[in-house]
Amino acid sequence: MPLTVLINGKVLAGYGNDSLEQCALALEDGRVLAVGSAAESLQESADDVVDLAGGILAPAFGDGHAHPVQGGLERLGPQLRACASVAEIVAEVKAWADEHPDQDWIYGASYDATIAPDGLFDARWLDDAAPGRAVVLRAWDYHTLWLNSEALDRAGITAETPEPTLGRIPRRDDGTPLGVLQEQGAADLLAHVEPGRTNEERVDAIALATAEYASLGVAWVQDAWVESADATAYLEASRLGLLSTRVNLALRADPLRWREQTEEFSAIRTRVQALGDPLLTASTVKVFVDGVVENHTAAMLEPYTDASGDTGLPNWREDELAEAAIAFDRLGFQLHLHAIGDAACRTALDVVEAVEVANGPRDRRPVIAHVQLAAQADLDRFAGLGVIANFEPLWAQLDPPMVDLTLPRLGPVRGGSQYPIRTLLQNARISFGSDWPVTSLDWRPGVATAVTRQTADRMPAGGWTPAERIPLDDALVAYSAGVAYQAFADDGRNPLQVGDRPDLVWLDRDPRRLDPHRLDEVTVLGTWIAGERRTPNSQRSTRRDEA
Repeated sequence: MPLTVLINGKVLAGYGNDSLEQCALALEDGRVLAVGSAAESLQESADDVVDLAGGILAPAFGDGHAHPVQGGLERLGPQLRACASVAEIVAEVKAWADEHPDQDWIYGASYDATIAPDGLFDARWLDDAAPGRAVVLRAWDYHTLWLNSEALDRAGITAETPEPTLGRIPRRDDGTPLGVLQEQGAADLLAHVEPGRTNEERVDAIALATAEYASLGVAWVQDAWVESADATAYLEASRLGLLSTRVNLALRADPLRWREQTEEFSAIRTRVQALGDPLLTASTVKVFVDGVVENHTAAMLEPYTDASGDTGLPNWREDELAEAAIAFDRLGFQLHLHAIGDAACRTALDVVEAVEVANGPRDRRPVIAHVQLAAQADLDRFAGLGVIANFEPLWAQLDPPMVDLTLPRLGPVRGGSQYPIRTLLQNARISFGSDWPVTSLDWRPGVATAVTRQTADRMPAGGWTPAERIPLDDALVAYSAGVAYQAFADDGRNPLQVGDRPDLVWLDRDPRRLDPHRLDEVTVLGTWIAGERRTPNSQRSTRRDEA
């Protein structure tokens, strides 16, 4: 069994300021064999000696909510993230289409919704990019599609098309569809005509995404939106040895067909378990309780400030969601509930409570993701119900989406109560995620934003909603131990405990000792996952690349 000894640095048990540390670590077949001077004494018999060069070796990071398949696929199409105008988007799509003349359906993401008023884009703006071919672009929020006229025509979406039950079709004054589809119920109108992505493309996307995560010191990722085709691609990627980091699949429950999915999801989990791959699990079911504020589809307790009488678009009837959650929980799945609006957050908590009553107590660790808004009375319920609040900390800043789209819809009072990270940290469990490719998969800008509540240029002074800022060590813990708890991986991974099998990251400096705005200077020098070193070369981040 290979023996690796790591010396000349600090080996940390965790990122808390009071975490234990040692000067060296010895790993045999991925297990901790010795620490400190006992590890140093094993250098002569080691197969590999790693000089940490004054850096730190610490528990690897995790991403408690992301979409690796979509992030990887985004890398394969037109690159829209940096486009600052409709003209730039059209030019990028045209250039990609010209380079791929055989692609009859062109997919791309993630365009900036703030470019157009209210985030509404016209199909006709895209028509010159690829005449005669269908173009389907996702906004950065991944809850919105922008189609060209050809794609609308092929799908048969016209003035006579009724509003979908679980989505919206913004229209022109004459009733014709504008070109935007909001939420999955509307996006499903394409399902009968579009080819979608191939399995080969999905496998390539998974390989690309997990390699990028490993390069950042991230050892575990919650893929929080997995369809059946994605699960097939993950199984293939595992069989081919293409996974570079651990991934847990959260299989999306469909409000219209969840009953038949109980058997389907159990079968997928069985297939994953049969592989015996320590890098792949399928333990979770994902539920979209609502949408997003920017589309007026987040479910609110009170109407939107800029849309009289509109309280959003819940994706489920609460009684049916509770029935579905009870059924999936009874099968042993963990629940992962997307809840943006305060009404959605209340529904999610009510559902977790209903599950507890119906199925009895067990260590289920339910997750409510995003928690953008929650009533004070509901914030007090998280701890009692054992709910993990998963935040995407990079969102807690006054960036253009917040200023141009979110705050005008919420008004000053609700707008100032978003992302109550510190409040929940004080009395419940939290974890951090990226929601990549919505925002950057890099933990460094997310940690910086959690600590400062500022943009990259340090605005506003003192931070936005500064009462919800958290200390740097707590932010690092939320991105590591907080995610490990969510992943049921909080035992047996201590770098300083002989016999444990830790996932590790080697950083060139201690991030706890830096100005948060300088975390981008930290270099990831190596990542060890399931006993194997995954990244032998340096990787350096770019600040808030939003990729």
